[in-house]
Amino acid sequence: MAMRCGHRPVILLLVVFVVVVSSPFSTALGVNWGGASSQPLPAPKVVTGLLRPNGVVRVKLADADPAALASLVGSGIGVAVGIPNQMLRDLGASKKAAASWVHDNVTRYLSDRGPGARLGIEYVAVGDEPFLLSYGKEFEPYVVGAATNIRLALTAAKADRIKVIVPCSFDVIQTESNLPSKSHFRPDLNKTMTDLLSFLANYSSPFVIDVNPFSALQQNKNLSLDYLLFQKKSRPITDGNSSYNNFFDLSIDSLISSLSKVGFGEMEVVVGRIGWPTDGAVNATPSVAQTFNKALIDHLKTKSGTPLRPKRFPTETYLFSLLDEDRRSITAGNYERHWGIFTFDGQAKYNVDLGQGSKSLESAHNVEYLYPRWCVVNNNNDKDLSNVTAGASEACSNADCTALSPGSSCFGIGWPANVSYAFNSYYQQRDQSQESCDFGGLGLITTVDPSLGDCRFAIALRTSFSTSIHETLIATRMMILSAFVWLYLLSFS
Repeated sequence: MAMRCGHRPVILLLVVFVVVVSSPFSTALGVNWGGASSQPLPAPKVVTGLLRPNGVVRVKLADADPAALASLVGSGIGVAVGIPNQMLRDLGASKKAAASWVHDNVTRYLSDRGPGARLGIEYVAVGDEPFLLSYGKEFEPYVVGAATNIRLALTAAKADRIKVIVPCSFDVIQTESNLPSKSHFRPDLNKTMTDLLSFLANYSSPFVIDVNPFSALQQNKNLSLDYLLFQKKSRPITDGNSSYNNFFDLSIDSLISSLSKVGFGEMEVVVGRIGWPTDGAVNATPSVAQTFNKALIDHLKTKSGTPLRPKRFPTETYLFSLLDEDRRSITAGNYERHWGIFTFDGQAKYNVDLGQGSKSLESAHNVEYLYPRWCVVNNNNDKDLSNVTAGASEACSNADCTALSPGSSCFGIGWPANVSYAFNSYYQQRDQSQESCDFGGLGLITTVDPSLGDCRFAIALRTSFSTSIHETLIATRMMILSAFVWLYLLSFS
């Protein structure tokens, strides 16, 4: 009896440990974490300062960034590791290349030293929307081959539990009149999609779809903002006996209908990307983004499902995105660089429940910035400002000026602030180097913050390689100068 009583606390402790460790992986909400930033927040700070304090339990990476993967080891956060589209051809052509990729980016993080020393990789995402209509056939021929070789490499590495997925853009689906019953996969993808679906089904992997309500608002004038924001006052869309009160359910059932028509109607679905931008276009504001994300999360919590799948929502949904990324392509629109729930430097734009419950979002602390100085237009009366527009255009072509576009946070600031914004964006991206604020003598470095209202003139982070070199050179010069001064003084002693 004494032995039994003595072991009970240990058993209870193990039970508690199992519950604490496993409970996050039953949660269906995650976030995307991309790396297309000229001023990336250090990966350890993202994990310890943003993900963990805010209860994030799943993260989908755009690539296999070693710093991000290393920082996630032992965090208890489920991870989807991404493979960029540009790698698909080589991975599809070579089993050896796939095995090497799996070794470098997966198995090396699967430690035998216990759960606390492991990286919780759940998925390998092969490509990033490789079937996007605008890509044509650039990546499509290599997707299934790459996925197959990665799957074989995972099996050989005894990592069978990790699923291989292919995140698809929503334009893999063609739909008529916004009705799910009229939806189907694009005819040009017929063979590739059949091969992909067979592959996914063979390994019990889900179909991953990216849903972009903001893009739908831009392209379809028949969709109202209220409908996209889950507002009850919006008019539902009727499809036979089914009624759709929001764009999310409509989109999911458009996919379900498309899957059913090719014999995969029961395949599990994951939403790989969904969100709302906060700048760069009309209706892209923190307020609207908060309304959308809160309504989406509240809707998912109901577990009501969709008309075609009652009480069965997608198994996981990944919000897009964790942080702003100023190097994302703006082909689709200037808003593409402003999807972050947090600014590039980890400051919350609004509050939403990522897993932290009723608490406000925790912003990153102790962020290291460069010096508090900015580059602005030197509009003194004796300056010839005839070339200032050309200078601003040059700055914007090499930096990020999307906040100046119509409907954006800096659109209405006027002259000369709009040109100063362009100058400063370039200056900060070049780590505040003095020559980057020249612009033919039209630039002026100031220590007075030129931010106006919601228009923030950012300061660069102290993370770049060029910054460390620049400051090292300054320190070295100061040391040499100091040495000469001491030698000079000693010569008189």
